[in-house]
Amino acid sequence: MSYRTISAEEAVMAIKSGDRVFLHTAAATPQRLIEAMVSRASHLRDVEIVSLHTEGDALYVRPEYQESFRLNAFFVGKNVRSAVQCGYADAIPIFLSDVPSMFYDNIMPLDVALVHVSPPDRHGYCSLGVSVDASRAAVHTAKHVIAQVNPNMPRTHGEGLLHVSKIDSLVEVDDPLPETPRHELTAVERQIGQHIASIVEDGATLQMGIGAIPDATLAALTNHKDLGIHSEMFSDGVVELVEKGVINGRCKRTHNEIIVASFLVGSRKLYDFVDDNPLVEMLGSDYVNDTKEIRKNPKVTAINSAIEIDMTGQVCADSIGIRHFSGVGGQMDFIRGAALSPGGKPIIAL
Repeated sequence: MSYRTISAEEAVMAIKSGDRVFLHTAAATPQRLIEAMVSRASHLRDVEIVSLHTEGDALYVRPEYQESFRLNAFFVGKNVRSAVQCGYADAIPIFLSDVPSMFYDNIMPLDVALVHVSPPDRHGYCSLGVSVDASRAAVHTAKHVIAQVNPNMPRTHGEGLLHVSKIDSLVEVDDPLPETPRHELTAVERQIGQHIASIVEDGATLQMGIGAIPDATLAALTNHKDLGIHSEMFSDGVVELVEKGVINGRCKRTHNEIIVASFLVGSRKLYDFVDDNPLVEMLGSDYVNDTKEIRKNPKVTAINSAIEIDMTGQVCADSIGIRHFSGVGGQMDFIRGAALSPGGKPIIAL
């Protein structure tokens, strides 16, 4: 389908002083649009940026742009952590399951959404690709939607389809998606992964994040059977277990034999795996992280990490003292969902 595109510089002219602007999440971070927006800093004042985790250089939180932009982060990633700590940006503690309602319920009405999509198909539908999470809510509620269209963005199944008629400005790019390298696991990490794997039952529905412990756990699950995935996100280790037949979702009661997630971060292999793959459904985090949906599957095993645990068993995973390190995210959603699932197991790895 043919469609008209304009430059990123033209597209971001729609952003005005005082606007609230949403940025697409994680590997879908619309870097070209962000760069174009920041290049207009001298013409803008008091633009509020809202986002979950983003990849790449978060130019808008630099001290020299304080008068132009102010970040309100639903999740504090490495690229904005120092800005939050120094007072150049703010953090909003919120469950990932609740973020879409901030837009749907008009609690934080959006003026502009900057997103990153696949090219439209013959029917005119683009895909939000590797990030549906709160991005679906953003594009359906923002007054103005600007999308960078990238042939490298996978076209994913689920709730992430967006017709070009719903997009106000389209900007063509041909950039690789951000990738997260996997590091060599240490002996301690492998031991933790093996210990977790030993308490994962055959037929379990898994939730896990990204990083060394999830990677170590997935690497230790090669002899398990009939595992399923219902997780806010997943990475490359899941692909390898699908290829080996370990993950097939046969025991799931909802989305049987389907992998459910709301966003992805990983390698190009992961992005190619989800491209036009009906085995994977990308859905909004208001559904994926909804405790009542999570608990419907059997043996939900939620594998999460902690920064610190006190002597009474209280877990802290988002801050170190008074310093924000990450965010509330989806950990509580899944810990509660796993605890309520028949045979479920909430697991904290430290």
